[in-house]
Amino acid sequence: MNAIKKNFLGVLLCTAISIPAWLLGKYYPLMGGPVFGILIGMLITLCFQLKESFQAGINFTSKKILQYAVILLGFGLNLSVIFSTGKQSLPIILSTISISLLLAYILHKAMNIPSKISILIGVGSSICGGSAVAATAPVIDADDQEVAQSISVIFLFNVLAALIFPTLGGCLGMSTEGFGLFAGTAINDTSSVTAAAAAWDGIHKGSNALEIATIVKLTRTLAIIPITLALAFFKTRKEKALNSQVKIKKIFPFFIIYFLLASVITTIFHLSPEITEPIKELSKFFIIMAMSAIGLHTHIVELIKKGGQPIFLGLCCWLGITAVSILMQFGLGLV
Repeated sequence: MNAIKKNFLGVLLCTAISIPAWLLGKYYPLMGGPVFGILIGMLITLCFQLKESFQAGINFTSKKILQYAVILLGFGLNLSVIFSTGKQSLPIILSTISISLLLAYILHKAMNIPSKISILIGVGSSICGGSAVAATAPVIDADDQEVAQSISVIFLFNVLAALIFPTLGGCLGMSTEGFGLFAGTAINDTSSVTAAAAAWDGIHKGSNALEIATIVKLTRTLAIIPITLALAFFKTRKEKALNSQVKIKKIFPFFIIYFLLASVITTIFHLSPEITEPIKELSKFFIIMAMSAIGLHTHIVELIKKGGQPIFLGLCCWLGITAVSILMQFGLGLV
């Protein structure tokens, strides 16, 4: 009861921000609700000095509710369906993820970009944007400023991809199947994948790039599981080595196990869309709530000042993923 009372005001504020952010995300899907949530939160912080009574609930939302959102995200993944329909795209998906993570690591070393920013942008660019950042941030203990920076960078290149890729695909002579595969492997966020594929279908009447791109995108989303688990085990080993008295139960992010369990339940029991769709919508709303809380903890001026290196890193990852996706498709004859 004390916890509810302590967190109530902060959670209420984040919910109040999330409702218009969610609606704006529906109206402007290219931006998406999480971006609007961060922006509104940052504007409120810029204009008002929040009282101490809000802080506990804001912290709870940015940490715990973010984890609940990731767990619920698992109910949108039917592993057998995704494997059976998306296996053709696996070589390209593995290649694009590898190049993004490799570039993030190289630039982290070469330019002294903070490791957590590098991981978030590398993972977010290569897998599924905001959802991947949401899953990874608690695992590596990224702070709110790092999450906001990563989401902002990924959003920038999402928008560019959605605007440029339909024309680029046409110039390269891609088929509908080829463009669906290209959009699904080279654009990270679901809203931007949908926007690009829908634009292609609008230009090429009777095509079904949207359906193909969505299946490929879902297949990519599965990469959240092994990558976050690997990061979790690495972090646990590191913490254990630094302090042998620390208990694994306290440092291992068990919400990733629950996320995996949710996807297994969906797969085994063949949960219908009537059950999973509302859960997925709730997950998306929780992510918007968490991003709103992160916005409330983020100073927009500081974010802009520190933006140069993360933007360059995001650009390199984006160009690397795009190039590898195109080259792999031509190499495998899937264009």
